[in-house]
Amino acid sequence: MTEASPAATASGRRTTIVLAVLVVGLVAASIAAACIGQVHTTPAEVVGSILHRIGLDIGPMPAHPSGDVTLWEVRFPRVVLAIVVGASLGCSGALLQGVFANPLAEPGVIGVSSGAAVGASAVIVAGGTFAAGWSVAVGAFVAGLVTTALVYLLARHEGRTEVVTLVLTGVAVNAFAGGLIALFTFIASPAARDQIVFWQLGSLSGATWNAVAIVGPMAVVGVGATMVIARRLDLLSLGESAARHLGLDVERLRQVAVVIVALLVSASVAFTGIILFVGLVVPHVMRICVGPGHRVLIPASALCGAFVLLVADLGARTLVPNADLPLGMLTALVGGPFFFWLLRRTRARQGGWA
Repeated sequence: MTEASPAATASGRRTTIVLAVLVVGLVAASIAAACIGQVHTTPAEVVGSILHRIGLDIGPMPAHPSGDVTLWEVRFPRVVLAIVVGASLGCSGALLQGVFANPLAEPGVIGVSSGAAVGASAVIVAGGTFAAGWSVAVGAFVAGLVTTALVYLLARHEGRTEVVTLVLTGVAVNAFAGGLIALFTFIASPAARDQIVFWQLGSLSGATWNAVAIVGPMAVVGVGATMVIARRLDLLSLGESAARHLGLDVERLRQVAVVIVALLVSASVAFTGIILFVGLVVPHVMRICVGPGHRVLIPASALCGAFVLLVADLGARTLVPNADLPLGMLTALVGGPFFFWLLRRTRARQGGWA
């Protein structure tokens, strides 16, 4: 029996540390997000409320008369939805970057986000100020799936889909979708126009347990399916020719990956609006921290995505008193400069993909 090399041992130890830090950070951020708000609660009261709800009479309950109701009806749904959506976006980014063999790939490249925005805008314009949140979510979800399918079908040629063709098709469809969104914004009433703009900026303010019940199972299935194909993603990283020589059906793998990403991202943006840069930056950072192996990269990206979005939402709720900043705006303002710094750092040290 051969012993692991020192380099492999150090890499495994670093991966364990990174995953442990992400889990601890996610738990701490979740408790902090549940504590902060107009109705003050302490970490002990948050934990006590959870323990009492599962039948364990341990720990203090919230001292405020409406504290327990606030936790379970307002804060916990928002915390859980942030975790689920962040994990979905992080996982989707890692999957697309692996399939495209490109660290700049992100969920929007296949048109799912822009398509969802078109669907949401169409529903808002048709329903005006009376468009219910569920109808907007359904419109966004369906349009996201349809747009992704359209991009994939348009990119196929002679039974195959080249990565460059798929990306360029996504660019063209995204541009067309942007024109449709502009058209809907132009013809909408002032109130509907404000709703369209706010939806595109992204927010978790409308989080409910019903939304969690829909997005949660899709996230679990999507992340689980991505883990199942993780080993095949590693083969694809060797190059298409080498992967085919080893028996990998590259075209089928891409089909499965596109379906997984479409489901994950469509379900997420349907209830939160467009949230930028999480699916791009998070997998890139995790690849630097834990390496390119997808069996570790995927869960690490899911955990980091959940943590990043939860912290970003906490900032959106607290940076400006009595205001709820658009979440997509915040992630773009922070993620853009950070990713630029990351690219310069990677290029200076390695001259290529980290």
